[in-house]
Amino acid sequence: MLEYVTLYNLLGMHQKAYDTIMNHRFRAWEGAEGRISGQYKIALTEMAKEEIVKKNFKAAKELLEKALLYPVDLGEGRLEGIKDNNIYYYLGVVEAELGEAERSEECFKNAELGVDEPAGAMCYYDQPADMILYKGLANRKLGNTNAACVCFNKLMDYGEKHLYDKMKNDYFAVSLPDFLIFEDDMNQKNRAHCHYLMGLANVGMGNKEEAAVQFKKALQYDFNHQNCRIYLKMVKEAVC
Repeated sequence: MLEYVTLYNLLGMHQKAYDTIMNHRFRAWEGAEGRISGQYKIALTEMAKEEIVKKNFKAAKELLEKALLYPVDLGEGRLEGIKDNNIYYYLGVVEAELGEAERSEECFKNAELGVDEPAGAMCYYDQPADMILYKGLANRKLGNTNAACVCFNKLMDYGEKHLYDKMKNDYFAVSLPDFLIFEDDMNQKNRAHCHYLMGLANVGMGNKEEAAVQFKKALQYDFNHQNCRIYLKMVKEAVC
């Protein structure tokens, strides 16, 4: 079921993904460790972004607020360390458009929480790299230009520094998100991750064309990199 939902989201069928999730009661072995809750939030956030493009800000707000709640049928709660910076960032944007300045600032302050140090692509409990992008974007909205630049620069630095690292499987790790580790080329995954981080950095810096180049390079190494597809679409539509 998790794979069906992921495919729906990859195809841009976010309403279908959401409906499929809500019509199934998930067990821990079907998509825990943040995977099904991640797809749940992707579906709702992407629908909200579509409403923002259409300037339906109230509808976007409802979807984003729903994304912060974890229905019982997901079979899991919020993982430790998850800050949902992206959701709070878009809530800040929406509240500003609705004339709620104080609420908007509060949302941006929630969006700039968390660490600004990127990690590798291996452990499910690490802060997702794109949360650092939104931490930077939120800081920019709050007028903290230097803090925003730090976030973007750290994404870029990590990608450039680790692009050609030689990776090894940790066969005794307890936090790997996939069961297919023995079939994966970890060097390929690392290069995809590094190009992805450089793409995120360029999004934050306003270099949309270069961001698209980096996301496309990442997809050459990992065709099913879901976030690359999300952000590649985002830079084309300028939804940030």
